[in-house]
Amino acid sequence: METKKKSIESLMTEKRTFPPSEEVRGRAHISSPEEFEKMWRMSIDHPDEFWLEQAKSLTWSKEPTKTLEYVWDTENRRIEHTWFADGALNVSYNCLDRHMGTPTENKTAILWQGEEEDAVRHITYRELYDEVRQFANVLKANGIQKGDRVAIYLGMVPELAVAMLACTRIGAIHSVIFGGFSAEAIRGRVNDSDCKMIITGNILRRSGKRVHLKDIVDEAVTDTPSVEKVIVVKVNDEPCNMQEGRDLWYGDEMAKVDSECKAEPMNAEDLLFILYTSGSTGKPKGVVHTTGGYLMHVSLSHQLIFDIH
Repeated sequence: METKKKSIESLMTEKRTFPPSEEVRGRAHISSPEEFEKMWRMSIDHPDEFWLEQAKSLTWSKEPTKTLEYVWDTENRRIEHTWFADGALNVSYNCLDRHMGTPTENKTAILWQGEEEDAVRHITYRELYDEVRQFANVLKANGIQKGDRVAIYLGMVPELAVAMLACTRIGAIHSVIFGGFSAEAIRGRVNDSDCKMIITGNILRRSGKRVHLKDIVDEAVTDTPSVEKVIVVKVNDEPCNMQEGRDLWYGDEMAKVDSECKAEPMNAEDLLFILYTSGSTGKPKGVVHTTGGYLMHVSLSHQLIFDIH
């Protein structure tokens, strides 16, 4: 037994290092272990100063003066914490608006590869900006307001990103549900968060297979009293059931509105989205992410961990 234990421990030991090339180091955001150590030490010794400095990489309508704050919730016996609680910003604005009028607006924001080899779309930041604003107006025209919940049940199509960003633009809270989940799974998540709208597609295409998303949604909404509208993205020409007064085609609704829609200033602690656990070990739990802290995490991760330029 002793020999086996040592053998297992030795497999868990890794002392090799793989230094990056000089070319990579020369353009990296953090180019040396010493630079990383200095930054890490700052975050530990002076966290408020560190995080307020990092927050400057985002565009705020009201810059924060606070970073992490937490209090003990006696009644619920848990710690309640906030990030940048006195700041205000908008996720959609940070992803799109701030690039307008710069060379970035003509760069590719989404490179989409469909099921067929020739089904490729290059969507620029400018094109995405216009479509997001337009769909934000579709949401508003169909009764979605700040604080409302919207379920998104789509395949991996560009309209998925458009819908998410459009929700953030007007302050609606989106809940992405994995395309292909059952009607029961949709129903539980929609009812738990009182979604007013579901955005789906007529079908989902994946690895040559077709999943009829709209049929699954139709089954789910037989018992979802909060749902008022279902917006359907036409992925291909396959027909699907459309209930008059409730179901609307994405393209038809987009044709009714313009693309002028200002980004709603959101408090950094306003809800951004809800992501449910898989439910494999019990009832799915909705994990809530708020605006400022989540966007700061994503932005800094892309810069320092993935070294995105």
